[in-house]
Amino acid sequence: MLVVAALGGNALLERGQPLTAANQRANARIAATSLAEIVRAGHDLVITHGNGPQVGLLALQGAAYKPDEAYPLDVLGAETGGMIGYMIEQELENALDHSRPVATLLTQVIVDARDPAFQNPTKYIGPVYEREEAEARAKAAGWTIAQDGDKWRRVVASPKPMEIPDIRVLKLLLDQNVIIICTGGGGIPVLRGKDGSLTGVEAVIDKDAASALLAQELGAEVLLLLTDVDAVYRDFGSDKATKLSWLSPQDALQFDAPAGSMAPKLEAAAAFAAAGGLAGIGRLQDSVEIMNEAAGTQILERNPGR
Repeated sequence: MLVVAALGGNALLERGQPLTAANQRANARIAATSLAEIVRAGHDLVITHGNGPQVGLLALQGAAYKPDEAYPLDVLGAETGGMIGYMIEQELENALDHSRPVATLLTQVIVDARDPAFQNPTKYIGPVYEREEAEARAKAAGWTIAQDGDKWRRVVASPKPMEIPDIRVLKLLLDQNVIIICTGGGGIPVLRGKDGSLTGVEAVIDKDAASALLAQELGAEVLLLLTDVDAVYRDFGSDKATKLSWLSPQDALQFDAPAGSMAPKLEAAAAFAAAGGLAGIGRLQDSVEIMNEAAGTQILERNPGR
């Protein structure tokens, strides 16, 4: 089977962990160990990943330059895609003892300039702050900020992914038995002009939405949305928390979940499952068990327990 595995930000950086190369390398090694099990089980694999902390850090570094010298978010997205892809690629090659070729591809993703997301920023990037510090930074830099758990973070526009023009290259690589790392951070957001030309735009695409689109365009059978929570829970964080092993695509779309956490995963899973595939949400280390409907939450039309 062809599996698209979308790694949450925790795959390279645990919440509150310093954003150092050493920490990201260590976490990439752990992630590669689990991803290698998917390959050893006989499946083809395409890997996507988030980049919120990394692109936010680069944006902060860019603030040290003059305003007209700072790099836009599409360029920063390309930089993080190369950096994170390199770490995952190398660690996965090592985990597989170089038995399969692995390649990272910087992936453009077309968005619509009329998308309302450009007027309503919701995508978290960068480190977390106490509210007072976040407000001070927002005032100085012209940011939009929003609450993320008990902290505050910068938010930017997150338009809907419409098309992946690099899909032909990805299919060529898959035909050659290559494990691919692509669509990092949701892909590099670009606009298509009337003449067909592409140009970057200031935004960050949701990684889960882009992964669902990628999985559909590649004809994948399985989409894994991997995070640090073992499954979807009703009343998560409360005494009444209940683990859900299965949701239909319709139930997933109607599920009441915070917009910045599980909601994007449920929406992406529902879109993929509605087209007939299996979408699974759960922990990275449970990847194979999720595929076998023995762990996590499965989103698909049929109830696997029946």
